[in-house]
Amino acid sequence: MLYGGILIVERERCRSVKSSQTGYLSSIRKNERIRSDFQKADPLEAINETTMSSSSSDPSSTAAVLASLTDTLTSSPSTWHNSSLLSVTQITPPGLRLLFRTAAAMRTLVRTHGGDDRLRRKLLATVFYEASTRTSCSFQAAMLRLGGKVVHVDAGKGGNSSSSAKGESLEDTVRCLECYVDATVLRHFEKGSVPRVALGGGTSKPVINAGDGVGEHPTQALLDLFTIWDELGLCWEEDGGDESTEDAREKVHEKPLVVVMLGDLKHGRTVHSLAMLLARSSMKHRVILRYCSPPSLAMPSYVREYVGKFAGVTQEECGDLKEAVRDAHVLYVTRVQKERFESVDEYEEVKVGLDCLSSSHLEQIMHPNAKQSYSFSHVVVAKPFQGAYIVDANIMHCAPSNMIVMHPLPRVDEISTEVDKDPRACYFRQMENGMFVRMAILALIMGCP
Repeated sequence: MLYGGILIVERERCRSVKSSQTGYLSSIRKNERIRSDFQKADPLEAINETTMSSSSSDPSSTAAVLASLTDTLTSSPSTWHNSSLLSVTQITPPGLRLLFRTAAAMRTLVRTHGGDDRLRRKLLATVFYEASTRTSCSFQAAMLRLGGKVVHVDAGKGGNSSSSAKGESLEDTVRCLECYVDATVLRHFEKGSVPRVALGGGTSKPVINAGDGVGEHPTQALLDLFTIWDELGLCWEEDGGDESTEDAREKVHEKPLVVVMLGDLKHGRTVHSLAMLLARSSMKHRVILRYCSPPSLAMPSYVREYVGKFAGVTQEECGDLKEAVRDAHVLYVTRVQKERFESVDEYEEVKVGLDCLSSSHLEQIMHPNAKQSYSFSHVVVAKPFQGAYIVDANIMHCAPSNMIVMHPLPRVDEISTEVDKDPRACYFRQMENGMFVRMAILALIMGCP
């Protein structure tokens, strides 16, 4: 009986090993197909071997990577399995619906049972070259809630668990970690670095972009859109025929969905990703993206141009925060990111612009033609930059009763703590949603939705 028991265990172990090997080989083949498609791209946009192996962040290279992955994650869970998540442009509208349904199920799971063990024996690496609290901890919590385990690497300044201090390349670090784990969550300070590593030819397991400099932060945008969808009761274009869905959601907005993006829009990768995701989400609403920032921190032109390609989306600029929020459904606030400025003096100059109400100072930092309203490529420019961009009780008094206030956090002084008790302040609910959405992402990528 003892020997028989051993044989049974050995047979089960062999089956498990065979299944693991099959999944691993499938992952390699899938990444090879992606790289093959990538190499067939327009030669003018293709990434050569030198670029792929270097630490350069050539914008054309990043654009080529993102283009090769467009619309690859759909409503079929098989398209997510063993796939990297590098940009919001990968996800189709039906793919968003799959992700959000899975995230809602994860929320119910956590609140009723605390989690489950579907990712038992799975390992996730979280590698952060920049500081992180919410993204890092929510990914770790998501993995633990689903029964998996985490290997964390603090690769930023002062970190003591990365060989980057010894000169190791980013590519080598990720490739080594793949020897131990099933997927890697990566944050790096260089724009385009995460797609470059994921598609550079050296990786065979999924890589999840947790922020690449001032580029994208796709998982943040996904949790942000999930929060908007959940808080406001939004509907997708295809939801109309599902009576149970309609009964469960609030009445569809008859007017456009107005999203005000406030603060540092130049460096804020969260608003870059969210603007692109809102444009391509195919919700059953027209969308107005209203940008509210000083001219020196305006939304980058490449984001505007991408959003401008989609019908039903209007982009506006408005310098008066009180006016911007009067008909808004969402106020999305970002901090001025001191770490992105080339010098302290440059940062202080912008902060003076945010805090000073002097008309003479405003004259110096305004666009030359900002006093006139004009439109170009779906973009409407309203009034000039007017004063301090701090959300407090006075601003909330000007806002609709059903508007929600969001922030990716951390905040500094851009939202007064007096706003926290306002039921419209949903940034802490937004953070909780981050864990549910990341649970859904990990479950889909690891094949256990």
